[in-house]
Amino acid sequence: MSAIPLLVCDDSNMARKQLIRALPANWPFRITQAANGLEGLKAIREGSGQIVLLDLTMPELDGFGVLSQLRQEGLHAEVIVVSGDIQEEAIRRAKALGARAFIKKPADPQHLADALNNLGVNVALAEVPAASNEPLPELPSVSFRDAFREIANIAMGRAAELLGRVLGVFIKLPIPNVNILEVGELHMALADAQRGEQLSAICQGYIGGGVAGEALLIFHDAQIEDVARLLNTANDETAHLEMLLDLATIIVGACLNGLSEQLNISLSQGHPMVLGQHCPVEELIRINQRRWKRTLAVEISYGLEDLDIHFDLLLLFTEDSVPRLREQLDFMIN
Repeated sequence: MSAIPLLVCDDSNMARKQLIRALPANWPFRITQAANGLEGLKAIREGSGQIVLLDLTMPELDGFGVLSQLRQEGLHAEVIVVSGDIQEEAIRRAKALGARAFIKKPADPQHLADALNNLGVNVALAEVPAASNEPLPELPSVSFRDAFREIANIAMGRAAELLGRVLGVFIKLPIPNVNILEVGELHMALADAQRGEQLSAICQGYIGGGVAGEALLIFHDAQIEDVARLLNTANDETAHLEMLLDLATIIVGACLNGLSEQLNISLSQGHPMVLGQHCPVEELIRINQRRWKRTLAVEISYGLEDLDIHFDLLLLFTEDSVPRLREQLDFMIN
């Protein structure tokens, strides 16, 4: 049987490696990889994507954009979306744009095989040559930063799904930023991102399995009333504060649970606390710089579609946590 051109389109080296490993053994695929939607479209146009395993959250052009462009250009490809964005609306939109199936990350090999079978790509073992002329695909090299960004992406998606249901809106997901920073660098990054706006911040500590840190959820004061209206919250300071604490519990809890499951580490979470209200980010950093020192920082910004509202989530892991995280990620990668 001739090889079937299969494209794995995902900006994460770790995600592509996991997907290639999850493909059914001995099936005759000729595998091509793409790191963003533009590269993916080019590969499909060149005939390398009869079947496409497509991520949704990517730079340059996201998965929704790829699906739209396929339809616009009349390109034929059997697309299976494999994504960390598991919102019901994301699944609905992907399928409305022509995706044949949707699999949540990390992809379960059986779910992937079932989705391929449903495309009609059911290859009996007897049909597969004992020795294929197709070279084995080169597995991507995965750095610590790329691996951690991918598990943060999956955890972020789970939190967005819950947040979207609570608020009744579609959450636009970013690509998480992962960096090991000195507190001064964190200060500069935050100050640049917030541009001197007045902020309120909730923090929630976590610890377990040799890992510790704090989650910092930043709300822009100018947007808090808009969020309160979405939730029918009373328009007073006490009600707003309770609302922010509740949202922090939802977002941080879901995100940390997603990380815990993937890393196989049980993280105990403290109670959310007010870190600062109606103050510039410089004040937040000044108050906490002794605690944070050098940190592994994961930055996530959730945006609410059609609304000028976003929440900034920072996961700040202590420097002492990094060796343990590397150990768990190495196990997942290899």
